Amino acid sequence: MLTKVYGSAVFGVEATTIIVEVNTDIGVGYHLVGLPDNAIKESNYRIAAALQNNGYKIPGKKITLNMAPADMRKEGSAYDVTLAMGILVSTGQIEEQYPLSDYIIMGELSLDGSLQPIRGALPIAINAKAEGFKGFILPIQNAKEAAIVEGLQVYGVASIREVVDFFNEGKEIMPTIVDMKAEFYEHLENPEFDFSDVKGQESIKRCMEIAAAGGHNIILIGPPGSGKTMLAKRLPSILPPLTLTEALETTKIHSVAGRTLEKGGIMTSRPFRSPHHTISDVALVGGGQYPQPGEISLAHNGVLFLDELPEFKRSVLEVMRQPLEDRDVTISRARFTVTYPASFMLVASMNPSPGGYFNDPNAPVTSSPAEMQRYLSKISGPLLDRIDIHIEVTPVPFEKLSDTRKGEQSIYIRERVTKARELQAKRFEALENIHYNAQMGVKQIRTFCKLDEASLALLKNAMERLNLSARAYDRILKVARTIADLEGQEQINGNHISEAIQYRSLDRDGWLG
Repeated sequence: MLTKVYGSAVFGVEATTIIVEVNTDIGVGYHLVGLPDNAIKESNYRIAAALQNNGYKIPGKKITLNMAPADMRKEGSAYDVTLAMGILVSTGQIEEQYPLSDYIIMGELSLDGSLQPIRGALPIAINAKAEGFKGFILPIQNAKEAAIVEGLQVYGVASIREVVDFFNEGKEIMPTIVDMKAEFYEHLENPEFDFSDVKGQESIKRCMEIAAAGGHNIILIGPPGSGKTMLAKRLPSILPPLTLTEALETTKIHSVAGRTLEKGGIMTSRPFRSPHHTISDVALVGGGQYPQPGEISLAHNGVLFLDELPEFKRSVLEVMRQPLEDRDVTISRARFTVTYPASFMLVASMNPSPGGYFNDPNAPVTSSPAEMQRYLSKISGPLLDRIDIHIEVTPVPFEKLSDTRKGEQSIYIRERVTKARELQAKRFEALENIHYNAQMGVKQIRTFCKLDEASLALLKNAMERLNLSARAYDRILKVARTIADLEGQEQINGNHISEAIQYRSLDRDGWLG
């Protein structure tokens, strides 16, 4: 008897329907074909034990299972329930009350028949709805995440017994329902880290506000203990709230990586990723034998924080150059190519010298000029080309630390940032793939960052006197455009240019040369 059951495979952040064909015939044997990996090949042991412990069995017949399309490699243990249901129906142990063809069925089996969570539940649910399936049966741990998709019945189950009873006896399973509005707005007003906790550092907070308003990459330069990490962790709290589209994109990536189970449902806050400086190239950008998204994709629509930037291997930093420019990362293998989104704000921090206290009048200089140059040269020019704002962070004096008054809350800063982003969205609405100032290319800079004669003369004078590099010119104009947007001004003036010039520390003589 031939039976067809439907599962799904995830490639990149998109899902593809997999048809599991099960045929039983006279003889003895268990044959699984269709390019399964080792985890799928071992499934017959899990399935046999799970069925036996729930009153079913794999009969002594010749069973052939084909996972179509047969030329596409399948991986992972999420097909256990799909294969088990095909065997049960094909061997007559289930008389379908509901047709299997209406449902996507996924889940990993434990030996007692309980279901373990899977990866990629959200992209699978999106694809199931697009292809006209009526429902999606999956482990209960993933149900809230998949139920984000409207118009698809999502059934979360705890064991294979529930799945069998659903099809064999028509036993009702209550579909999981998610209140999208409640889920989406639950965390917006209560960020975990708030700028009101930061003592002093008003100029740095202003700089972070500008970076958030224009989506600019930023590097913080300061001695240990000056608050660089504290400030970086609070940047997501002033970024504009995720739109529903952005939230779905972000949740899909984290779903594929198996990182949505802690909260379940849709991601409502922008991600903040802070990998250790010993991270490998593959872990940062993604990849592996079976590609998985890396840290830069997990930071999509959020912040990637690289603490102590010169301590990262140079090869790791260099692989970020293309994703920073294109805002996605493509991973190619012999049999397939996958693309992961990677539109993030890069926030980096570094000490000004190996000893950490260069330019600090209260601390001795312990590094030689050669050591300084080696330390700073770990950051290449092409990488710095993609960082719009450089800002020096100084230690907070005792008077500020002991002040009991609270600073400005993130929610008020975010209001100003959101207004500036709205201006930019309106300005770039006719342009494809440009939504905020940091994404402007040379053509857009010439169009939207025009200067009057006084401002142009100021910029020319500053570049000559401070010996700013050529790469600083466009960055200063983009940052000045954002400063003007925060003030609601259409024309960039001298004050905007003056402030933007301050944020190019590493382009001046005495830093990177």
